[in-house]
Amino acid sequence: MAKKSAIERNKKRERLTKSAANRRAKLKETLHNRELPPEERFKAAMDLNKIAKNASPVRLHNRCELTGRPKAFYRKFRISRIALRELASHGQIPGVVKSSW
Repeated sequence: MAKKSAIERNKKRERLTKSAANRRAKLKETLHNRELPPEERFKAAMDLNKIAKNASPVRLHNRCELTGRPKAFYRKFRISRIALRELASHGQIPGVVKSSW
């Protein structure tokens, strides 16, 4: 089980990312628009820097929904390999069967 603080920190980052997504997208669009005057683009860059660092989607880390484990994460199931194996062994994931040959 991962540290509770790390899990909560990541949840906080997810909330911040969602709340600042529209504002960040508008500022980036303004920043990359070459037709605007340099002063306006510079102001957009300054405003973009004022947004919290934790609101950046790059700072998010994929974690297992069940255990919070940050490594060996399967995106398709949103859980770690260990949790996937446990659930698959108990038959709780439809369509997943243990391989044998």
